[in-house]
Amino acid sequence: MKTVIKLAIAAVLTTSAAFGAFAQEFTKGIVSKVDAKANKVTIKHEELKNLEMPAMTMVFRVEDPGLLAKLKEGSSVAFVAERVNGKLTVTEVK
Repeated sequence: MKTVIKLAIAAVLTTSAAFGAFAQEFTKGIVSKVDAKANKVTIKHEELKNLEMPAMTMVFRVEDPGLLAKLKEGSSVAFVAERVNGKLTVTEVK
């Protein structure tokens, strides 16, 4: 019985850890500039915990034109930024 309980606990912990690794944390920011030609956006953002960066204003790449269309200068956004091929890239916006 103890073995079954231990296995059940291990399964729950493993599932939780795996889910946490794939969960994306959104960061709040304000769009300062959109450069559609260069597929870049400038965002004044809160701390980017997943990238270990303090709050600041910086330029990000945007590979998905659909995301770029959602970004308007002066608008508040919640976004996910990641390193994609070594470049800071916005991968999700809501």
